[in-house]
Amino acid sequence: MSEYILTLDQGTTSSRAIIFNKKGQIVQMAQQEFQQIYPKPAWVEHDPMEIFSSQASVAASAISKAGINGRNIAAIGITNQRETTIVWDRKTGEPLYNAIVWQDRRTAEYCNSLKEKYSGLIQQKTGLVLDAYFSASKIKWILDNVDGARERAKRGELCFGTVDSWLMAKFTNLRLHATDVSNASRTMLFNIHTQSWDDDLLALFDIPKSMLPEVKASSEIYSQTATTLFASKIPIAGVAGDQQAALFGQMCTEPGMLKTTYGTGCFMVMNTGESPAMSQNNLLTTIAWKIGNKTTYALEGSVFMGGATIQWLRDELGIISDASQSESLAQSVKDNGDVYMVPAMVGLGAPYWDQSARGCIVGLTRGSSRAHIVRAALESIAYQVGDIVAAKIADTGIHVNEMRVDGGAVANNFLMQYQADILNAKVIRPQVLETTALGAAYLAGLAVGYWDDLDSIKALWQAEREFNADMSEDIRLAYSKKWHQAVERAKGWSE
Repeated sequence: MSEYILTLDQGTTSSRAIIFNKKGQIVQMAQQEFQQIYPKPAWVEHDPMEIFSSQASVAASAISKAGINGRNIAAIGITNQRETTIVWDRKTGEPLYNAIVWQDRRTAEYCNSLKEKYSGLIQQKTGLVLDAYFSASKIKWILDNVDGARERAKRGELCFGTVDSWLMAKFTNLRLHATDVSNASRTMLFNIHTQSWDDDLLALFDIPKSMLPEVKASSEIYSQTATTLFASKIPIAGVAGDQQAALFGQMCTEPGMLKTTYGTGCFMVMNTGESPAMSQNNLLTTIAWKIGNKTTYALEGSVFMGGATIQWLRDELGIISDASQSESLAQSVKDNGDVYMVPAMVGLGAPYWDQSARGCIVGLTRGSSRAHIVRAALESIAYQVGDIVAAKIADTGIHVNEMRVDGGAVANNFLMQYQADILNAKVIRPQVLETTALGAAYLAGLAVGYWDDLDSIKALWQAEREFNADMSEDIRLAYSKKWHQAVERAKGWSE
């Protein structure tokens, strides 16, 4: 019996490989950041070859550091930044253009032009809000703007894929062109009710069906690796978009359970069971995962600037030298000094969906310090998540008593305590924070019998710390009111 599961965790700013054992514990990991490309304001791209090379490099590094080889690995799970769009040559595997990242806004105007006529149709079929965030308009942009792309697509020479599809194509030497239901449900081309690519939407965006990957379950053997990277052929057996993988890794397997991942953005996902719950509050209805013949659905709200807000303080403003500094600086002042930041640098996500909102800092006085701005930045993350929780409660009628959390920013105790205070609910941080990678590992392990069943995996989940609300209702309401006033000032700025 092979002893380990390897997860390839391809994120927005870095590629990681994590090796897990039978207890769901991390044995070894490796991480490599890669270049963020900004050709124009609000355009965000990655080099697909760098995505692959960095992912291959960290996989080799983690295996080497663990002192094992491919024969010790029972299966590979893949989890990925979603919506990011890659188009490549079916025969050569050469990308036609850079990956257009989920954060990219170049197609916002085009999407806005469709809203009046097609918003209802798109939500009804896909569960999504009509927005440049998703893959459909990005594929169309590549076909319309790269020389000869549309003609080649019509001839069946091109493949589209989200990052999971791209990695599977590369790791199988182009033998596999596939994705799972969770990633497919984020393209704005996939009917979540029939679980198939939708001809009406393909016609709307003028995308040939031949470009699209085969859609599979999230936990099944897809193929085996065919590169020289591993000493033996390893089954690729679990695939899920990063947020759905994190929901599974947090073992939110019952309807009403929810988690928030605090990464580059913040993504809150609530399990809604075996039928899709359509939102009345601008949340997304999405497929969480499919195991066997059973599909689990979820409601999701996205904050575009989560941990990226702290990165911005570090890289662009230079007022902190390290993300971990933000915690002590925030705690060095007794409150936010009436300073509020709305980090709408790439527009506002749920529940506002305002593509023309832009970031702002309000309430500054001569007494406002760097610490107040840093604290306002951390608080803005908690407020944005709070807005999504309020929308979820309105949609489902389910009261939220607890929220499981993961992602890099949950190491910040100030942020977690403030989040509990703003939600007036318990915030639970698990022992294994790498729940995105863990979810993909669980899906892969289930497919190959590494774990017997869901119950044996549920027994592995453990809390590390709980944060309980400790703020009076009056103060909570006063802070929230000021936050919403600040949001109003950020809306519509670039119209």
